[in-house]
Amino acid sequence: AMTVHVEIADFTRFPTAKAFMAYLGLTPSESSSGDKISRSSITKQGNSTVRSTLVECAHALVKGTIGLKSKRVKARQKGQQSEVISYADRAVERLQRKYHRMMHQGKPRNVAITAIARELGCFIWGLETGKI
Repeated sequence: AMTVHVEIADFTRFPTAKAFMAYLGLTPSESSSGDKISRSSITKQGNSTVRSTLVECAHALVKGTIGLKSKRVKARQKGQQSEVISYADRAVERLQRKYHRMMHQGKPRNVAITAIARELGCFIWGLETGKI
């Protein structure tokens, strides 16, 4: 979390979470011609440090059991605002469910992890800009 915060500093310079994801390069590249739209891998533009940090976080996040918190997480959350804890819990549960759904649909693991990293970045943007 500290890496993302230090690298970005001012999250308000991004008007939307979509703009933040575009900055990080976690949006699909597009090659369009006329009516034909072709999307492929992520653009990889922008801040590679934050992008790789989010991907690593996504790998760790999907290993947990849906709806279960470790004692260490509970201890870290003591004294924090209940609104922030609730937001984080919703984010973790949503991302874990999304990962399992994508894997059940037969998506490649790296595709699912990249999707989780992108959405995790959106949750972080929401937290940092106060749009909980």
